[in-house]
Amino acid sequence: MSTPSKYWFIRPQASPQILRSFRGLSPVIAQVLLNRGFDNPTEAQNFLYIKKPVKALGEQGEMKDARKAAERLKTAIQKHEKIIIYGDFDADGVTSTVLMVEVLQALGAIVQPYIPHRVDEGYGLNSEALSKLAAEGAKVVMTVDCGIRSVQEVLDGNAAGLDMIITDHHSIGSEIPDAYAVVNPKQTDCGYYEDMLAGVGVAYKVAGALLEICHRDPNFKHANVKDAEWVKTIITSMLDLVAIGTVADLAPLNRPENRALVRLGLEVINSARRPGVKALLDVSGIEAGRATAMSIGFSLGPRINAAGRLDDAMIAYNLLSAQDVFEAATLADNLQAMNTRRQELTREAQAAIREQLALETQVDRPLIFAGGEFQPGIVGLVAGRLVEEYYRPSVVMEHGASESRASCRSIPQFDITGALDQCADLLVRHGGHPQAAGFTVLNENLADLKLRLLNLAQTTLEGQELRPTLEIDSEVDINQLSEFMVDDLELLEPTGYMNSSPIMMARNVYALEWRTVGMEGRHLKLKIARAGKPPLDAIGFGLGDWINQLPCHFDVAFQLEMNEWNGNRTLQLNVQDIRLAGVE
Repeated sequence: MSTPSKYWFIRPQASPQILRSFRGLSPVIAQVLLNRGFDNPTEAQNFLYIKKPVKALGEQGEMKDARKAAERLKTAIQKHEKIIIYGDFDADGVTSTVLMVEVLQALGAIVQPYIPHRVDEGYGLNSEALSKLAAEGAKVVMTVDCGIRSVQEVLDGNAAGLDMIITDHHSIGSEIPDAYAVVNPKQTDCGYYEDMLAGVGVAYKVAGALLEICHRDPNFKHANVKDAEWVKTIITSMLDLVAIGTVADLAPLNRPENRALVRLGLEVINSARRPGVKALLDVSGIEAGRATAMSIGFSLGPRINAAGRLDDAMIAYNLLSAQDVFEAATLADNLQAMNTRRQELTREAQAAIREQLALETQVDRPLIFAGGEFQPGIVGLVAGRLVEEYYRPSVVMEHGASESRASCRSIPQFDITGALDQCADLLVRHGGHPQAAGFTVLNENLADLKLRLLNLAQTTLEGQELRPTLEIDSEVDINQLSEFMVDDLELLEPTGYMNSSPIMMARNVYALEWRTVGMEGRHLKLKIARAGKPPLDAIGFGLGDWINQLPCHFDVAFQLEMNEWNGNRTLQLNVQDIRLAGVE
């Protein structure tokens, strides 16, 4: 099985008349917006400049059970009942946990976090933990970013005397847990207009509802909650957490609500008021004031995730909730070291699986199913790397004595969670999204599971050309690129999943210089010639294999950006792919 070449899909160019109808926008921005479905200039303007998320209550329909959950939390505060916020160990779960604990603390609640250990307990609710929490005096357990498929565990929590509140954003299973309240916008009877929030986005809605209900209740005893400005300050201060969890969990940024939450959250991140965020920016080498959604996706998020992957997610929780700058700096250094180790382990596991695949007789299988004695926290990352490398759905197992756990990543043509639903009789538990999921399986069922998943993938993908598609937003003249174009493109921020930075292409260019850089020469560094102008710097991450086969003239697909180094800002092409000139 070899790395597939990319198919370049070049979007058709709109007529000058259509582009001019987008008044106040450059032709390049207008073309990008048209490509992304904004054929109405007014809607396009709203998308670019939206800055106001929908309120927790009263606009666009309420999220089902959000008010009910908030009322129960308010009662628990008033009765001095112990509340547990039960989170997940990834960046979305950690930020959700910090957010809810801090809001509840601000309202005077008796509250504590609980994030299960990835190795010892696994993902989501577990009955043993719930029994222990109940024995320790907890009365209410609210999940964040987990729980929607924990039907038995919720029943066990109920039996232990807990009022269970589920808040989640993952795909709904065949049965909704019998909890006191279930807040998940993917429920078919939920009237909320946006069903693609991250877990932290759902938690933020519940937190907003709680603050609003307490603010309006004349009997709620709290010194500050009657002050509307205090309420606004509390909920606004949580937006940095919302932005981090939303981007890190790949919630789609073409959705207005996610876009608004991340845009506002980046303002809070760049103010660096939270000691933990400031420490993360420092160890990532990001100057406060210059953080973007890409900074979250490639720097902040992976470091937060590293804690739950290699050690205990509570390290990341303690960092984000730290009040002391020195404590935050120490914890951030710890996460930095973990992240470096996580990168090493991921590379080693990916290399081991390549060797496994090389020994298999079936050259072009529809799905990769691999496993080994891997660190549990990296199997999802390895699965993602395999999808990038081979463009096949990938399942990576971490084998245990009697049962094994796996993470799955997929391609748009194959709904991996839907496939797991068809294997539910073989699984202990499972859940996720169409392109990312996880499961636990008894080892005695492994062979049957592998065969069924391979058959499902074969049936679904048969006859389809499986190679990644590179969508080109616009063809441009290499000589016309400028810093002004970069400024225009920044209107599309925050960019990320489902609102990627635009990809442009230039035809028939040639390089004056080229060399490899980075570990094992994985990346390609070029200087591309321009007529009557200084050459353009270009960097192609993961394109080092072109070093000995770069043609004299070639087409280049790229994202345009400014490279900042030692106080200097220069125009740079972030190369996405290269092909022979004239090849369509």
